[in-house]
Amino acid sequence: MTAAGYTRLEEELRRLKTEERPSVIKAIEEARAHGDLSENAEYHAAKERQAWIEGRLEEIEGKVSRAEVIDPSKLSGDTVMFGATVTVVDEDTNEESTYQIVGTEEADIKQGLLSVAAPLARALIAKSVGESVDVQTPKGPRSYEILSLKYE
Repeated sequence: MTAAGYTRLEEELRRLKTEERPSVIKAIEEARAHGDLSENAEYHAAKERQAWIEGRLEEIEGKVSRAEVIDPSKLSGDTVMFGATVTVVDEDTNEESTYQIVGTEEADIKQGLLSVAAPLARALIAKSVGESVDVQTPKGPRSYEILSLKYE
């Protein structure tokens, strides 16, 4: 994953531990004070939230402990690989798009962060500027030409 993705995971981990977890514990205590727990919707909702928080903490801690942080600015080359920022043009619509190929946890297509596991990213890996790739998308097959490639 990129350093930015790693930082976002660490920030979420910190927020869950220092804000969310204490908040849900307080909500459980308050709900318990209302008496009968078998019919207490607030208590059950707080317990569900607590279970989600604990599960997410475990998931993030596992990812952080296994993460290999890659700094794209230290990479170079003329073929697409993880961390590359690639500008492509849809050969049918002439619409240009720019994506950075990132880890699955940090992907956000609206911000131009394309998961390395996405069909387009898999098609682009090991290709060079000027090459075309064919990708099966939910809207059907598409062809893209690589216009530029940089590591930043």
